[in-house]
Order: sequence, then structure tokens, then C-alpha cells
Amino acid sequence: MPVVTAHRVADVSLDIRAILGFVSFCLCTSGVYLINDLVDLEVDRAHPKKRHRPLASGALSTAYALSAAVVLLAAAFAIAVAFSVDFAIVLAVYFVLTTLYSFWLKRVVLVDVLCLAALYTLRIIAGGQSTGLPVSTWLLALSMFAFLSLALVKRVSELRLNSELQERSLLGRGYQVSDQTMLSEAGIAAGYASVLVFALYIQLSDEVRILYSHPSMLWFVCPLILYWITRMWLLTHRGVVDEDPVLFAIGDRASYLVGGLAMLTMFLAR
Repeated sequence: MPVVTAHRVADVSLDIRAILGFVSFCLCTSGVYLINDLVDLEVDRAHPKKRHRPLASGALSTAYALSAAVVLLAAAFAIAVAFSVDFAIVLAVYFVLTTLYSFWLKRVVLVDVLCLAALYTLRIIAGGQSTGLPVSTWLLALSMFAFLSLALVKRVSELRLNSELQERSLLGRGYQVSDQTMLSEAGIAAGYASVLVFALYIQLSDEVRILYSHPSMLWFVCPLILYWITRMWLLTHRGVVDEDPVLFAIGDRASYLVGGLAMLTMFLAR
């Protein structure tokens, strides 16, 4: 993200540094997800969909998963330390926070979704550290609100599934099925707040006048983001978004169209 927002995609050296950082983060998150699934093993086995995961179904042994997690994490930090000390520090903070999330924070109501939003925002900070590019506070604010909205989409879709199964609470979490309305309202508000941050960035930031020759064109991005967020929540309430909004977006044509139009608008604004 820092490479894209700084308009430095054509800089091959920065691209290579970003890719190395990406690989290191992928190794770390893969190890963390294995640990998370080990911690959640019994809960996942009782879940109608998560019980088909390799660990929960027994297709992957716990000993193998633990060994793989250690190897993945060791490889991640070996790359990070050799690559950049500052990047390694961000990766370490990410690992500590995700570990706390796996063992404790994910069971604390509302703290869990704030933690998820912070973890995604940390990835953008890591992108800045890996490339040496400064990360705008505007980008971090926008990301925090946007990722909070997506984290709440995940929780509401899980609660909706539990409601269909006539279960009153979310197993392994502190939420009740009756919390859906409140969480939806908070999620929609967070999503719209991210658009507000982008609008303030266009209007008030000195950076936008340095990076763009025609910053007024960026206003066309706002309705695109509003459409995408509103559609995501509409589909969540219809039961179309299946627990993970990121995976849903990867397979959603409308998301690609919105993303493409936003990138085109930003390119023309240059």
C-alpha cells in the first residue's frame, strides 16, 4: 500500500523490498493461523463449517501443525531480521498481538474486532518499514475504520449463521445472536467513517496536492467506496457473505470493478 499510494510502483527496488516483506509476513501469519487453529481445535470441531478444516477434521495432526508453525515463524523472522530491523520489530509486534488474540483477546467482546482492525493496519505499517516509505496518518486512519467495518462483517455473518442454527451465542466468543443489529450499525458507521477520512484527506491534506495534479477528481472515489461498503453490508444481512469478507471480495466481480474504477480515477487524477 505505501508503494501504491506514493506512486512508486515503477520503482523495481521498492517492489522487491515490498515482495520480500510480503513473503516474510505470509510465513508469519501462516504460522500464527496454525497456532490459532490448535487453540480453537475443540471449538472448530463443534462448528458446522470449521469442522472441515485440516486440523479439526483430523486430516492434519497436531504435532505436524505445531512443527510447521515453528518452522514458518523461524523462517519469517530470519528473513525479517536479515532484511530490516525496523520491519522485524513491526513483525514481532504483529506476532505478539496475534498470539494474545488467539489465547485471550478474541474472547473479549468488541476488543476482538478492534484487535483485528489493528492487525490489518499493522500490515500497512510493515509495508512502510519494508520499503522505507513514510506511511500517511490519513491512510492509517482510513484503514483502521475500513478494517473495523470488515471485522464486524465477519462477526455479524458468524452470528447470522448461528441464528439459522438456532444457537443463542457464538461459541468461543462473547457475542449473543441478539447483538447482530448493534454490531451491524457499528460496522456500517465505521465503513462510512473511512469514506469521511478520505474526503477530509482530499480537502485538507497538503500531501494530496503534492501527489496529484487534479486532486478534485478523487471525489469520484468516495461514491465507489460508499457503494462497496453498503453492498457488503447488504449482502451480509442477506446471508451471502460467508464469514470471511476478504475471501468473499476475492471472488466477487463487483469488488474488482469498484477497485478497478477507483485505481483508474486515482491514475487520471495524477
